[in-house]
Amino acid sequence: MFKHSQLKSVHVWISHPAHAAMPLHARIQRAIRQLILDGALGPGKPLPASRALAKSLEVSRDTIEAAYRQLHAEGFIERRIGSGSFVAEMREFAPDRQRKTRALVDASTSGLSRRGNAILRSGGVREMLLPRPFAHGVPDTRHFPLALWARLERQILKETGAQALLHGDPQGAEPLRCAIADYVNLERGARATADRVLVLTSAQQAMTLCATVLLDPSDQIFIEDPAYYGARKAFEAAGAECSPVRVDAQGILTDFILTSPERAKAVFLTPSHQFPTGATLALDRRLALIEWAAQNQTWIIEDDYDSEFHYVGKPMACVQGLDRNDRTIYIGTFTKSLFPGLRIGYAILPPQLVRPMTAARTLLDGHTASIAQLTLARFMEGGHFGAYVRTMRGVYAERLALLTQLIRQHLSEFIEPQVPSGGLQLPCLLTGSISEQEAVDAGRRVGVDILGLSALHAANDGEAGFLMGFAAYAPAELEAAVVKLAAAFKAATQSGSSHGQQRSASNDPHRPH
Repeated sequence: MFKHSQLKSVHVWISHPAHAAMPLHARIQRAIRQLILDGALGPGKPLPASRALAKSLEVSRDTIEAAYRQLHAEGFIERRIGSGSFVAEMREFAPDRQRKTRALVDASTSGLSRRGNAILRSGGVREMLLPRPFAHGVPDTRHFPLALWARLERQILKETGAQALLHGDPQGAEPLRCAIADYVNLERGARATADRVLVLTSAQQAMTLCATVLLDPSDQIFIEDPAYYGARKAFEAAGAECSPVRVDAQGILTDFILTSPERAKAVFLTPSHQFPTGATLALDRRLALIEWAAQNQTWIIEDDYDSEFHYVGKPMACVQGLDRNDRTIYIGTFTKSLFPGLRIGYAILPPQLVRPMTAARTLLDGHTASIAQLTLARFMEGGHFGAYVRTMRGVYAERLALLTQLIRQHLSEFIEPQVPSGGLQLPCLLTGSISEQEAVDAGRRVGVDILGLSALHAANDGEAGFLMGFAAYAPAELEAAVVKLAAAFKAATQSGSSHGQQRSASNDPHRPH
């Protein structure tokens, strides 16, 4: 049974007005999680039986069971049949350290600067204007409630008049910053306030700002391997040295980071849904990285690019919400959850980074379009964002299941799908006689786009396979594309043509078609 002081803490937490919007089981789960993080409930300590705690809190036993299930899913507690629930073993947080920053060194020479040359060599990050199956990371836009959006936009224009046509706050419109803070706190377990939100045009802009403001040329940054190509390009363009760290089924291998002699300035993560493998970073590794960042005065850059779309259970709370040391920069975007043309992303910043990041942002584009920001704020405040995400989560789950079925029906001799728990794309590993580059080339010849996995590894030495985006495409489009791809693969293997190198640099998803 909880001590009196612990039980009182749970009572205070669940009855606080700021938490009223959360379901009761979520409030109880967060309260117990905070007791664990604060050290009030140490590793191995037993938790009250669900029936006893339900009686103490005057709630139903099902509510306690729901809270315990989520704590177990996130790795905070262990449940032993016949014995009860116990706090899991995990690393302790280290105390906060004093902040250190360094100025960016200009690398310009005659003609293009070294940074300019690096950007040119990288090719930038170019998205397809008219995506076709199976372009990855593209949401469905045909279901979006355009009429509702237009009505909300008209309301904003009527209320603000010409004021909305002027320059906006470079940090972002306050109503949107408030809406974002409320959303990430409720849905992602973040520790955000409106004054820590920086509204941007995209997650890519956020990564570019991190590279510019936090990293000097030749500074080290640990980055997942494989990794999102846009992140690697942003950091390399700033002159940083990207040190690849392998991932496994539990995310990035933190032991490598903790024991590395390299003095890295930051680590880049996609912990909720690793790109491209789909792995979720385990709790003990999250806590280890938080401790490492505090001890070494480094930064954690957390890209939470598609956490809205989780199809099995609930997503784990974000790293930023666990980090009491304020060393984590949390990056989110509405490009995946709503539509790419919106051009609104955001960062939740440590307090000491708000002013420098906002100042740096003014040198890029000044501010995000005010009308779009205010319309999005109204869309979120009215509950439309949550409703739309829930609808699309169901649509995408059905499309993922269909694509998996179609692959096993038509492509089983070539690939094995690695079905993810969330996201907008399906990783597949090659198992047949066709090489990765042959597969990519064969798809292009029949109008089908797939992204090879090898190019996402630092040394192009990963397992052969590719990503198949499914979210933007209707069931009939998915089926037609799979049938075409199967025929193309069979033709390629039978003819013996297209013997491209599996790890060729031409496996760039953004080269012109």
